[in-house]
Amino acid sequence: MAEEPPSSAVAPTTVPPQDGAQNSLLRIFNIFRHGDISMALAVVAILVIMILPMPTWLLDAGLAFSITFSVLILMTSLFIEKPLEFNTFPTILLLATMIRLALNLASTRLILANGHEGTAAAGRVIEAFGGFVMAGNFVIGIIVFAILVIVNFIVITKGSGRIAEVSARFTLDAMPGKQMAIDADMSTGLIDEAEARRRRKELEDESTFFGSMDGASKFVRGDAVAGLLITFINVIGGMIIGVAQKGLTFSQAADSYTRLTVGDGLVTQIPALIVSTAAGLMVTKAGITGATEKALYKQLGGKPRALGVSSFLLVSLSLLPGIPMVPFLFLAGVTGGGAILLYRSQKKIKDEEAAQAEEEAQKQPPVADEPISSALRIDMLRLELGYGLLSLINSPKEGQRLTDQIKALRRQLAMEMGFIMPSVRIQDNMQLDANAYVIRVKEIQAGSGDIRPSMLLVMDPRGEEISLPGENTREPTFGLPAMWIDEGNREEALFRGYTVVDPATVTTTHLTEIIKDNMSDLLSYAETQKLLDELDEEQQKLIGEMIPNQIALGGVQRVLQNLLAERISIRDLPTILEGISEACGVTRNVSMITEHVRTRLARQISDMTTNEQGFIPLLTLTPEWEQSFAESLVGSGDEKQLSMAPSKIQEFINVLRSAFERQAMMGESPVLLVSPAIRPYVRSIIERFRSSTMVISQNEIHPKARIKTVGQI
Repeated sequence: MAEEPPSSAVAPTTVPPQDGAQNSLLRIFNIFRHGDISMALAVVAILVIMILPMPTWLLDAGLAFSITFSVLILMTSLFIEKPLEFNTFPTILLLATMIRLALNLASTRLILANGHEGTAAAGRVIEAFGGFVMAGNFVIGIIVFAILVIVNFIVITKGSGRIAEVSARFTLDAMPGKQMAIDADMSTGLIDEAEARRRRKELEDESTFFGSMDGASKFVRGDAVAGLLITFINVIGGMIIGVAQKGLTFSQAADSYTRLTVGDGLVTQIPALIVSTAAGLMVTKAGITGATEKALYKQLGGKPRALGVSSFLLVSLSLLPGIPMVPFLFLAGVTGGGAILLYRSQKKIKDEEAAQAEEEAQKQPPVADEPISSALRIDMLRLELGYGLLSLINSPKEGQRLTDQIKALRRQLAMEMGFIMPSVRIQDNMQLDANAYVIRVKEIQAGSGDIRPSMLLVMDPRGEEISLPGENTREPTFGLPAMWIDEGNREEALFRGYTVVDPATVTTTHLTEIIKDNMSDLLSYAETQKLLDELDEEQQKLIGEMIPNQIALGGVQRVLQNLLAERISIRDLPTILEGISEACGVTRNVSMITEHVRTRLARQISDMTTNEQGFIPLLTLTPEWEQSFAESLVGSGDEKQLSMAPSKIQEFINVLRSAFERQAMMGESPVLLVSPAIRPYVRSIIERFRSSTMVISQNEIHPKARIKTVGQI
């Protein structure tokens, strides 16, 4: 008796045929989920269409897809906020052109092969376009086709191609200026390094995009020419085939092949016209912020006066003899009603803003009388503005608010110089001109300028004359030639490679240089104590041993002031304190202590004087001048002073000025190298006429620093 199989055994199963088909479809869909594979298959399909004949139903599907694809491109171009959101447009333009040409080639093959059979020889889509658009008359079709080609080839394609060419050239020309603007924003602290990298990447993408659009516009123009030539070939070739090979009369061949050819031309020129329009929208959108339709509605419908005048003109046109009144009066009513509604809306907004401002003014508490002792206090830094510049304080534009830029300046000075900048008091001064400002240090005027709050300052980094309409001026910080231009010319100035600066940044730059020139005066006794108090606990022991046993706090303050006077950062305060402690064992002279501290800061001084090529450019003194200075020192020990004849000093100044001017003409900004014994005395002479010139000694050059002697005095 045979044994039964155990109940746990699993019987073999079979997969239903429909499940196998579903699995096959799923595998196909999974393949198309990979973009690289599907894109490769699409390109291969286009090439196959060009080579192999197509059935009419597949040609109909391809033509429908071409129209859909073109409309999708146009709609995407309309709704994007900025051109870089659609930076694949040049590639898509190439694919769309290839698709149309492939379909055109396939339809040509069907028309020439089967055109004698009737108007359905090349598919239903071409037949429908040939019958509907031509209204049964191929002459009408030829005229419509010719008009479409003229509009596409001469109007849209030529205009968008020219715009793309100019945009590409101006974008590339403007790259250096934009790069400088990004670097300036980062150096002033308005943006961080990550934001600077993002802006540089966006700038690179923008230049690449407009460069690609310049070439992509040639695709559209070439497509229009190819469509015209293919149509001509189809008509001539079809008539020859119909008469010579198919036995048709000349009139029959002309009617049949012309209908098919014009229908084919229309069905390919319409997508080409749509894509050309999309290309034109892309290149003309460079100066538009936001989606195209929103920008157009806002700008065309944002002026009630323009709508009102348009309504009046439409009413006037409707009264002319023979003019139909209904459409003109209807449009006049629409524009006139829009003008009234827009005027009321804007007036309501202004009234609400005025009421809100008045309410806020009433809520402010009454100002109490200040005690007379407050008049004794002085402002360390004060910025006085004319009444025309008060808008800079609360500018709505990002990065152009004066108060924000001053906050960024405080961070920048703390990072670069280790110097805590005092608070800047900003106040209006009705005695100044409307567009003037004055910068005061300890109540004493240290700088002034005149700016245009609603304009932009433009400078040419190459030193050439600025060829833009505007007001010639001089940049207030360094006295460089500049020009005030309207904000509408900003893009053109950037395209030409000019440096464009907003009014708030002009003021902040001037304030920065004045603060750097006066850092030694602004470092007070109290601020010095704060700097020491904020050091780590490890450094507090050194401070306790040094102050007041070796040197008073005022002595430390004077050393720091001496360093800041020559724009040497005091951020490495622990090293500076160690140098002070070492020097105090030998001398109590603050000048000599400062010289020793500078030796301890040799690495830092060498780094700040190294140029872009990686070496320190040096101007040295001849042995005669070195000996002349050494012999002019009188006194002994810490009491040495320079006692050089005034004529000798003037001779030294003239020789030094000539040497630095020669180096400046060669593009060099050298450092003056002298012996340690005479360095402070040489510096005291130079700071009177070249305060920005660095004077260093041999002891302040780090052993690993690379040096290059560019001249000798």
